[in-house]
Amino acid sequence: MSTPSPVRIVTATSLFDGHDASINIMRRILQAHGAEVIHLGHDRSAASIAQAAVDEDAHAVAITSYQGGHMEFFRYLRRLLDDVGATDVKIFGGGGGTILPSEGDDLASEGVARIYSPDDGRTLGLEGMIDDLIDNARSDRPVFDGLADLVRSGDRRALARAITLAESGAPEADEILAPLRAEAAERIVPVVGFTGTGGAGKSSIVDELVLRFRRDFPSDRIAVVSVDPSRRRSGGALLGDRIRMNAIDGDGCFMRSLATRQANLSVSPYVADAVTLAMAAGYQLVLLETSGIGQSDTQIVDASDVSVYVMTPEYGAATQLEKIDMLDFADVIAINKADRLGADDALRDVRKQYKRNRKVFDLPDDRVPVYATVASRFNDAGTQRLYESVMGVVAERFPDVLGSVPHHGGRPTTDPLI
Repeated sequence: MSTPSPVRIVTATSLFDGHDASINIMRRILQAHGAEVIHLGHDRSAASIAQAAVDEDAHAVAITSYQGGHMEFFRYLRRLLDDVGATDVKIFGGGGGTILPSEGDDLASEGVARIYSPDDGRTLGLEGMIDDLIDNARSDRPVFDGLADLVRSGDRRALARAITLAESGAPEADEILAPLRAEAAERIVPVVGFTGTGGAGKSSIVDELVLRFRRDFPSDRIAVVSVDPSRRRSGGALLGDRIRMNAIDGDGCFMRSLATRQANLSVSPYVADAVTLAMAAGYQLVLLETSGIGQSDTQIVDASDVSVYVMTPEYGAATQLEKIDMLDFADVIAINKADRLGADDALRDVRKQYKRNRKVFDLPDDRVPVYATVASRFNDAGTQRLYESVMGVVAERFPDVLGSVPHHGGRPTTDPLI
C-alpha cells in the first residue's frame, strides 16, 4: 500500500559552506518543475538536513558542497538517514570541480543517488539535470505496517508519513487514520495560530517562541505546522519557513511544512489532519503558521485556539488598520521589525485600533495585547513579553494542560538552545 504525492526535496549547502548561489538556482528550477522544496539555506549540518528530511517526509535531499569535505559529509548524511530507517530518502549532490568524477563514483557505490559533475551540466543543461533529479527522486510513499501504533509511540517518521497519507487523499487514508483522529479528539492540546502579511517575520517569531517554550517546559514536546503557498502556474512550492528555525533540533520538537496545493489559500486543506496527528503523537502544544495573508483573511481563527497576528510598522496610513480583519479577532498582536522608522507611531495606532474594534476605550495601554518586537534581535525584550502574553492566554483557556510560565521580567535568560 502506498500514497502518491508531489516530489518533496530538501535543499541546502553543506556545513561550513557559504556558497549558496548554485543551490538557489537549483531550487528555483525545482519549484518551476512542480517540486515542493524545503529550503534550509547554507552552512547546514548533516544532522539538521537528516532531521528535516525525516520530518518533512522528503523523497530526496539535494546538496551543494564546495568546501572540500564532501566525501565525509555525504557519507555521514547517508549513515544518519539509514540509522533512523530513512533508507528510501535519496541523496543528490554537486560541487563543480571540487568533486572529482572518481569521488562521485565512490559515493554512488555507498548509497548516494548521484553527484552531478560539470560534464553533466554541459550535456544535460540545468533544466535537464533537474528533470533527471526529479525523475530519479520520484517514488510512492509506502504506508508503514502498524502506522497508527508507531504514531502513538512518538515515532517521527511514522508521524511524517501519516501526514503525507492524509495529504494524499488516498482511499485507504480515512480507514487508517480514523482511530488516531478519534484519540486526538479526546486529548486537550492547545493550538496557537500565527498569521500575518508575507515577510512580517512570522517564522522568526515562531522560532523565538519555540525557544522559550523549550526552555520553560523542557519535559514537554512541541509541534510546528507551517504553511506556504503553492505556485499556481507550476504546482511547485517554496517551503521556506524552516530556514528561520534555529530552536527545533532534537527530539523535543517536530516541524512539518505544508503547501496549500491550491491557489488563493493561506491554510492547507490538510492542516487539521496535521494538527490532529501531532496531538495523537503526544505533543503538548502545536504552533500553526499560515502563509502570508491579505487584509480580509481570518482563516487562522477557525484553525486554532489562540491566534496571533504578526505585522510590521509599514502598513500605510492609519486608516488601513480599519481594513485588517484580524485586528478584530487576534488574541495577541505583534508589530515585528519594530526597530524600523515609525514603529512607535505604529504601536500607538494599532493599540488605538484594537480598543476601537473591541470597544474597550478605557483599557490602559500596558494591558492592550499589542507588542513591539524585533524577533531577529538576540534576547529581545518585546518578543519575551509577546511570549508571556501568548502563553498567558493559553494558560487561561487550558488551565490544566501546561504549568505557569516563569516570568523573566520581559527579558529571557540565556539558554544553550540559543
